[in-house]
Amino acid sequence: MSLSHPGEYPMNEGRLQSNKGLDIPVTEYEEHFQEEQVPHSNALHSRLKARGAYLVGPLARYNLNFKLLSPLAREAAREAGIAPSCRNPFQSIIVRSVEILHAVEEALRLIEGYEPPEAPSLPVEPRAGVGCAATEAPRGILYHRYRINAEGLIEEAKIVPPTSQNQKSMEADLVEYASQHLDLPTDRLTWQCEQVLRNYDPCISCATHCLKLEIER
Repeated sequence: MSLSHPGEYPMNEGRLQSNKGLDIPVTEYEEHFQEEQVPHSNALHSRLKARGAYLVGPLARYNLNFKLLSPLAREAAREAGIAPSCRNPFQSIIVRSVEILHAVEEALRLIEGYEPPEAPSLPVEPRAGVGCAATEAPRGILYHRYRINAEGLIEEAKIVPPTSQNQKSMEADLVEYASQHLDLPTDRLTWQCEQVLRNYDPCISCATHCLKLEIER
């Protein structure tokens, strides 16, 4: 699941699309996605109401939007041995590197084409309303919704970070990966399970050092 925009690799705007046919405007996010509390965790888990766990992040963006990468970034992916469709989570770090190359090119393009605006900002008259948006953070889709009153003060805010959206998939992958590698020594399997998590979310790399794996043999 990622943003998709007809004219650019997704970053700041677009529709929400998946490889299984979902194609909705961001305003319909909460009609299709739901956060829920689970007994074993203090973290909210997000799920697609229709089918459960889903994936956001570099692999999702790459698979859904490869053709919108710059020519140089696409060539770098080929030279690194990454096909236009990549399903291997352990290659996500390479995909992130390809995205960084694309981002650097885009930054240079914006700098070269920059023209100062007539004014640094526009006057805004506060009024009551609700607004939402989604952007692509490095870890994946970041959804925001805010309700403000007539004075412009925020009365309600909802933020769904990428970590929450990947939580179910991360846990499912941990179960599957660990169950298929029970022949490994516990310390090595623990280390590899930490890598499974980091493939999803480098922001919790420090937290995964606290991963405690217990195996009943």
